[in-house]
Amino acid sequence: MAKVTVRYWAAAKAAAGVAEEPYEAATLAEALGAVRGRHGESGELARVLQRSSFLVDGDPAGTRAHETVRLADGGTVEVLPPFAGG
Repeated sequence: MAKVTVRYWAAAKAAAGVAEEPYEAATLAEALGAVRGRHGESGELARVLQRSSFLVDGDPAGTRAHETVRLADGGTVEVLPPFAGG
């Protein structure tokens, strides 16, 4: 298991109630499962996660299956909800 920091941005930060949290997980899927476990499977953060994209140590997870995205010890997962810009 890697020790990682999950950072929340915009609506994810508002739903989580914190800017970041530590987790232990080997993959992105495990980390997101731990987030849902801590904050609830049916809460606002779970809904935000469904619409979000993710950066793992600065690299986009893209369309890869979250089970295949390995996490490095000391790494960072950024939760980026969709946003409007202009």
